[in-house]
Amino acid sequence: MRASRIEPGPGQESAWDYPRPPALEPTTAHLVVVLGGVTIADTRAAYRVLETSHPPNYYLPPDDVVPGALEPAPGSSFCEWKGRAHYLTVRGGDREEVAAAWAYDAPSPRFAAVAGYVAFYPGRMDACFVDGERVVPQDGGFYGGWITSRVVGPFKGGPGTRGW
Repeated sequence: MRASRIEPGPGQESAWDYPRPPALEPTTAHLVVVLGGVTIADTRAAYRVLETSHPPNYYLPPDDVVPGALEPAPGSSFCEWKGRAHYLTVRGGDREEVAAAWAYDAPSPRFAAVAGYVAFYPGRMDACFVDGERVVPQDGGFYGGWITSRVVGPFKGGPGTRGW
């Protein structure tokens, strides 16, 4: 059974107001990804994927990722909405995180805008930021949502949420 929806306050969104199937929207929020003490991605030209019960996933343009920070990793997964994703190893400073990011080369038509864009698992990075606020990673090893004070849940991913 799902926990009760948290009522959003001023300037907040509820993940329970996000649609299913998910929505894709451009964002000019300032997104920063840090690994190994190095900023490996910095953009104001990303997309957010908004899905019921999930904090936003952010997809960053590959041109705003430091050259050499990404390389193909083993494995793939399939999203019923976006299609087949492949994983990426992320390098920054003295750290390497295998399969800590993902991308879609040929997403479904609804998500075509994010072809080649990169999503990072925030829990696998040193830190991720949205407009200067440090992100809290979404629970669960599979999901990669970025939780900030601007979005309230409860969020899918933790124990007992599989059936949501």
